[in-house]
Amino acid sequence: MAEVFLEEVNKIFQGSIPCKKSWWEFWKPAFRKAEVCAVKNANIKIKDGEFMVLVGPSGCGKTTTLRMIAGLEEITQGKIYIDKRLVNDLSPKDRDIAMVFQNYALYPHMNVYENMAFGLRLRKFPKTEIDKRVKETSSLLGIEKLLHRKPKELSGGQKQRVAMGRAIVREPKVFLMDEPLSNLDAKLRAEMRAELQKLHQRLRVTTIYVTHDQMEAMTLGQRIVLMKDGIIQQVDTPLNIYENPANQFVAGFIGSPSMNFINLKVLRSPNGMGLLLKNERFSLEVPSSNANLLTGYIDQEIIFGIRPEDIYDKMFSRGATPGNTLRAKVEVFEPMGSEVYLYLTIGSDSLVARVDPHTNAIVGQEMEIVFDLEKMHAFRKDTKLAINE
Repeated sequence: MAEVFLEEVNKIFQGSIPCKKSWWEFWKPAFRKAEVCAVKNANIKIKDGEFMVLVGPSGCGKTTTLRMIAGLEEITQGKIYIDKRLVNDLSPKDRDIAMVFQNYALYPHMNVYENMAFGLRLRKFPKTEIDKRVKETSSLLGIEKLLHRKPKELSGGQKQRVAMGRAIVREPKVFLMDEPLSNLDAKLRAEMRAELQKLHQRLRVTTIYVTHDQMEAMTLGQRIVLMKDGIIQQVDTPLNIYENPANQFVAGFIGSPSMNFINLKVLRSPNGMGLLLKNERFSLEVPSSNANLLTGYIDQEIIFGIRPEDIYDKMFSRGATPGNTLRAKVEVFEPMGSEVYLYLTIGSDSLVARVDPHTNAIVGQEMEIVFDLEKMHAFRKDTKLAINE
């Protein structure tokens, strides 16, 4: 096991794009240098034995970061340490890491046993040690009966277990996993997430896991690195990222359905005793627990945020007051079994609510909804940063 530390790591891809040419140079190729900053000033400290998840939308730099740790991508600037050893100039085979890829990358002409043993044979391990490790690992993963099968005879989940087994037999200091479950169906993904958690609890090996799926990040990660456009937006535990997002992007990315956002103006109540959040269609009373956060924004517009699970059908809410109850039109009704997703509009503002499955909401009609304003979020309109101090 080992600690992994990224210090001011940058990755810039150099390319070229056509330049505008003069008419007399139409016959000459003309290009200018183009730079794409895939990762910018990444500072991440992954603790010994920790399960860290890198998450973000496509193109945010998470896989590039993983590949730099593995040594498959050259670092433009910065330092990477594995087990307190600078590895910038070390080849992938000398970093004592094992990587599990999205496409499994199994050798089709080898059976499961040979696929798992291949890396150890390259490293000249004794046959007895190879046999011991392969059998122990296959038993751990529940694939001991598949050792003589070829990859074409395996299901997607079985192939994934073999790919993980090939990494585990190495007994590396760090596991690197690049979206290993993305090729599986929803049910199998859920099962494999549970298997990965159990596996990490047994092995306690430092693991860095890349995914674009925020559900995977929330369920697997002890901590999460959330990235956008090559920049780290927040590093924290799943619960803290969910409850205390650093900015509007983080708030909207984590959670399903995503957080609702409305531009509202902060005003003093007519009686001068509290604050209101108001636009031309409605107003909400800011609870005393959140009033202190917004006193510095009186007469300014902010971005009000509330999660779908914090919006209730008034029929099933005990905390309804005139200050937190609004009328909204039901546009879409999505039954999910244990709950219902309601897509609502209030004038030009759109909202999503997760409500009780016994709601009487009808598409095309208005209903009364209640906001749990104790759980509201607020963001600055200019910087999109959370207002939390």
